[in-house]
Amino acid sequence: MSDIIKLLPDHVANQIAAGEVVQRPASIVKELMENAIDAHATKIELIIRDAGKNLIQVVDNGSGMSATDARMAFERHATSKISTTEDIFRISTKGFRGEALASIAAVAQVELKTKTKDAKNGTNIYIEGGSFQFQEPVQTAEGSNFLVKNLFYNVPARRKFLKNNNVEFRHIIDEFQRVALAHENLDFELFHNDDIVFRLRKSTLLQRIIEVFGRKLQPLLVPIREDMGWVKLNGFVAKPEGAKKVRGEQFFFVNGRYFRSAYFNKSVQDAFEGLLLPGYIPTFFLFLELDPEKVDVNIHPQKTEVKFEDENLIFALVRSTIKRALGIYNVAPSLNFDRDTSIDAFVHQKNSGGNFKAPEITVDRDYNPFIEERNSAGEKMAMTEIYHQNLSPEPSKINLFEEEDFDEDLMRLPNGYWLFNKNGKTLMLDLGRMHRLVVSKRNANKKPSGNSHSLLFSLEYHMNETEKNKFRSIKKFLPELGFEMVIANDHVLRIDAVPEGLKETQVMKFLEELFEILEYRSEEEFMNFYNNKWSKIQSKSRFDFIYKIDAEQVIRDFTLLGFPEYLPSGKRCFIEMPLDELKNKF
Repeated sequence: MSDIIKLLPDHVANQIAAGEVVQRPASIVKELMENAIDAHATKIELIIRDAGKNLIQVVDNGSGMSATDARMAFERHATSKISTTEDIFRISTKGFRGEALASIAAVAQVELKTKTKDAKNGTNIYIEGGSFQFQEPVQTAEGSNFLVKNLFYNVPARRKFLKNNNVEFRHIIDEFQRVALAHENLDFELFHNDDIVFRLRKSTLLQRIIEVFGRKLQPLLVPIREDMGWVKLNGFVAKPEGAKKVRGEQFFFVNGRYFRSAYFNKSVQDAFEGLLLPGYIPTFFLFLELDPEKVDVNIHPQKTEVKFEDENLIFALVRSTIKRALGIYNVAPSLNFDRDTSIDAFVHQKNSGGNFKAPEITVDRDYNPFIEERNSAGEKMAMTEIYHQNLSPEPSKINLFEEEDFDEDLMRLPNGYWLFNKNGKTLMLDLGRMHRLVVSKRNANKKPSGNSHSLLFSLEYHMNETEKNKFRSIKKFLPELGFEMVIANDHVLRIDAVPEGLKETQVMKFLEELFEILEYRSEEEFMNFYNNKWSKIQSKSRFDFIYKIDAEQVIRDFTLLGFPEYLPSGKRCFIEMPLDELKNKF
């Protein structure tokens, strides 16, 4: 049998490596910006065309490279960051593997101009599809200027999987923001198709957050600070009013490196226990500093996941520090502003070499989650399972009701629900949900009228850069919906008219929710989201039904739908009261 194992050619190996490093244009942005920071740049300029598909250019004023180093930088596993295996566990720079430039050059056309401080001339290198083309002396500024053109031009199968420009540019902004937040002492600029998107000057962390996410966030920010010697925690969390239903403004950094962690996100969520509505996620910008040997940043190709030696202790530190800060700033009740003593006990046990005794847990063995109130997690899960077993439920076993006087068959309860007697059955109704479904069905096949209500005084919505880009992507749809609005200056959206039926007090929240979605992939997707939000606003305006005549009308409208038991989300519109069981209570 002949030998079948052989070494891959360099260009094939580089393209395989590129699959890990270069997933989309934003991946290149991250790598090149981090390289600029490692080169001690104080100013970094990012220039993008067509969401990075045709051009990604990063210009820095860092230390630059010699002619030899510039050529070596494109070789696989060529790096100045590590020399021994032990160095991997003491990483203090952004990049260190020496794979990024080789991987980028394998799937694009790359040009580099670079010059060191004392050199008379710089170096110009051009590589196409991993194939070295030329290297020559050039007059250029101190630092490095990387141009990455026509991404995936030689791998069309990869290029066709890129999303539309709005989506890809959203990812670029995400990477830009992460780097900019971690380095508030540097200047950053971002251009897209010749338009300035961000111009950030050296500042404090608070100023950088406000520059990136808008000044409306400033009054909501609560400072976080704790120093335990071996670990430091600082940053900001937003008060509950700054929480959102979608992820976006949740940032964790360790030693200046952004990372994701569902585990530590939970520590923040736990600190806000009892302060947020269900489904809302707190906004936070948190920075950890500790010995690099206590952190492993080498467990993920994009280095967005890290492993901590003492993650349970850090979890407790984050949670208790935030809870204490919320108490100090009167966001949450707090009787003790001192550090959580359980953390100190854990540190003492850890440092003294003793065995840490886990806290005892008391379990109520008589507890039954299935007899709790209607909002219990158990019931919600059960309802969802029932609904998804029957995605198109038949009309309820309650027959369609005939038009007749309700008389004494309808009664409002103090908790806002209604009792309804019909056909020998007693139902508890959630009229808010029923009305929402009625409005949703009514609007399902109806195009928005576009009728406007002119405002006596224009409203001003202060946008951050992310919201500005989202506005540009949807502004062509807004006039036909009844909005009249223009960007009055760099960050202010002036609203002169709104759709009929939208109250002035609802405008700001409505716009915030429109801008909150990460991206709209199509006009249809935007209109579906808009109509859903519009239906909720209309139903919420009559959510607290207190008059019997209104309740009767909702029931009549709901009956025409077949009296469905569930919303599309799986939430229940009514429950049947078990009268026989209630009799046994007496």
